[in-house]
Amino acid sequence: MDRTLRDQLVRDDLDQRDAGYVAAMIPVLGRIMKLYFRSEVHGMDRLPAEGGALIVSNHSGGLMAMDVPIIAAAFVEEFGPHRPLYVLAHDVLLNNPAGAFFRRCGFLAANRDNADAVLSSGAVTIVFPGGDYDVARPTAKANVIDFGGRTGYVRTALDNGVPIVPVVSIGGQEAQLHLSRGATIAKVTGIASRFRFPYVPVSVGFPFGLSFGFPPNLPLPTKITTQVLDPVDVAAEFGPDPDVAEVDEAVRGRMQDALDELKRRRRFPVLG
Repeated sequence: MDRTLRDQLVRDDLDQRDAGYVAAMIPVLGRIMKLYFRSEVHGMDRLPAEGGALIVSNHSGGLMAMDVPIIAAAFVEEFGPHRPLYVLAHDVLLNNPAGAFFRRCGFLAANRDNADAVLSSGAVTIVFPGGDYDVARPTAKANVIDFGGRTGYVRTALDNGVPIVPVVSIGGQEAQLHLSRGATIAKVTGIASRFRFPYVPVSVGFPFGLSFGFPPNLPLPTKITTQVLDPVDVAAEFGPDPDVAEVDEAVRGRMQDALDELKRRRRFPVLG
């Protein structure tokens, strides 16, 4: 595809975000999150007050992850709806009848072109490097930071001259009992190739009991606590041409330390 045409298509995607719609919708979602999940977000003021930033977070909750509305509501509360916040998301969220809703809220397909366009425009974006691998992790690894070897976020931040802002959350993976990612099921059934989603999470929850991705169980009202960490200026801390693997290891290490602290403070699963 011609570069000029591709840039225009990316810009058109960015322009679908509707600040007025966000102003009306996100606070409502935020109140729902606080009522049902008793959500708490700490440290949102650590984000740079202006300019681009790459929020990097673990991803929790299986097929009904609540990270985005919780983080987005706190962002809007801190900075207002007119400071653009975009979410780099899986295509499956956008290529369905609900896609228009997500695009108006600032969701974009998770690819490098979109990430570069957002950050070069001076906006903030959220990325979950672990993506489907992370969100489908079994309960036994609920509090482990594991991006599945994906390190592209480091180069994205470095190339665009923006800080990485690590964010960790706890509680989301307790919304039901996650048994397996279900990679074999996804491959055998053809879901992996058809939907570009390599997992069919196997879980136990309410009201359907054992679920193989569908029907999706309702999430338990688990308490979700989110912590924003200090920004990481990659070039300043690691040099202008750093070892990407080293930076990724350092970022994940800081996130794991913060998640371990949240785990230490958490008294009971689900209850918080």
